[in-house]
Amino acid sequence: MINLMWVAIGGAIGAMARYGMGLWLINLSKLFPFATLIVNITGSFLLALLFAWQVQQEGANQQLWLLLGVGVLGAFTTFSTFSLDVVLMAQQGEWLKALVYALLNTFGCIAAVLFALWLKS
Repeated sequence: MINLMWVAIGGAIGAMARYGMGLWLINLSKLFPFATLIVNITGSFLLALLFAWQVQQEGANQQLWLLLGVGVLGAFTTFSTFSLDVVLMAQQGEWLKALVYALLNTFGCIAAVLFALWLKS
């Protein structure tokens, strides 16, 4: 139960940060979805840093990972998790699996959005 609390607290912080970024960059986002792009790149960078610093260390603090990695960055952007998954597969020599995963996520999500919009019309 305590683990859920860490995720929930982090999730609230990450969701507010994501919303705040959208408000902060609202004028730029009229030209191009810069807020989403910046959130995805920043979140991916921060998750990789956290992973390298925290998870790969012996005696890693699970609560810190749940708060920051799963909660804050998970709510800030799930794209960061996707990006880390792809890189970890590639680092393990599973290049084909990483490519298929990346393509399925990218085109599968776009197809899902198109299908949902088609259903609504």
